[in-house]
Amino acid sequence: MLSVFSSPGHYVQGRDATAALGSELTRLGIDGPVLIVAGGSARRLLNDSWERSLTDAKIAYSVHDSSGECSRAELARITAVAQDTGSRALLGAGGGKVLDSARAVADDLGLPMISCPTTASSDAPCSALSVIYTDTGEFEAYQLVRRNPALVLVDTSVIVRAPARLLAAGMGDALATWFEARTCTSARVRNMRGGASTRSATALAQLCYDTLLSDGPQALAAVREQAVTPALERIVEANTLLSGLGFESSGLAAAHAVHNGLTAAPATHSYLHGEKVAFGVLTQLVLEGAAADEIDTVLNFCAEVGLPTTLAALGLADADSDTLSAVATRATAPGETIHNEPFTVDAAMTLDALRTADALGRRGRA
Repeated sequence: MLSVFSSPGHYVQGRDATAALGSELTRLGIDGPVLIVAGGSARRLLNDSWERSLTDAKIAYSVHDSSGECSRAELARITAVAQDTGSRALLGAGGGKVLDSARAVADDLGLPMISCPTTASSDAPCSALSVIYTDTGEFEAYQLVRRNPALVLVDTSVIVRAPARLLAAGMGDALATWFEARTCTSARVRNMRGGASTRSATALAQLCYDTLLSDGPQALAAVREQAVTPALERIVEANTLLSGLGFESSGLAAAHAVHNGLTAAPATHSYLHGEKVAFGVLTQLVLEGAAADEIDTVLNFCAEVGLPTTLAALGLADADSDTLSAVATRATAPGETIHNEPFTVDAAMTLDALRTADALGRRGRA
């Protein structure tokens, strides 16, 4: 098995980075027309900046308002717009689902894709992977695309205007990176690009975890004040770049499979991807028999930044056995990443781990 490391073509991050969009696209040889797939807040926050930067660079563009869901129906709508406008590149601006939609359509049409996240709520911006959901919000499939984004441009002056909950959710998603990378590397399973992990990917995954622990609470305080600080910049990089490189080039395991399982319970649909992944991390650690001090460190971190550590915190306070069994069954479906664990995992084991993680979270809250 060959070792494979994947990354975006270019990564640009900093205060008022959107002003450099036009020059960055010109440097990449992208001269338009560009279709911008935008979430509502992205269009409100960035419309004037796009006009200045892209007009100065003489790049034609149009904007399509995203539905906010990365579903087959939304992909079909974006594809029709891209074809009608003769677009030669797609730019996703908004949260993870908006970026996933732009990425999937760009791949289908053979066009370069640019990621411009307006939140640091997940590690979606850098990857060559789109997560497809049903129209009702249930996980459907991972869709691998042929190329990572040509450019990831992260404007931290925009990131800090998003709710603090979104930054915390990004930390929940990033929290899984080291634990899943560690598992996949030791089990010698294929990463998201079909190869073995490199030492670089593992090191980046561990740096991601270390950064969360050292800078997470301070960055959360900064974003509550809409302040761009060094700690905030480091956490944005951890949530976006380090986590993105780490998960894609090392692999996913139980934590993200538990997230997918939780989407089978409608009560969890209003909770964010990273919030469900954070509980998935606790479940994975229980499933693997991790040391108590490691679990306590994760519990304490989650409590400090406001991430869920119980089923009740994900809307499942009164979940019956059928609901939890459905979550465990979905998490262990054939092809799920929980099967990257270095031992055989079934629904009964996963259900026990879910319940035990919940008990540990309740004890910690008490």
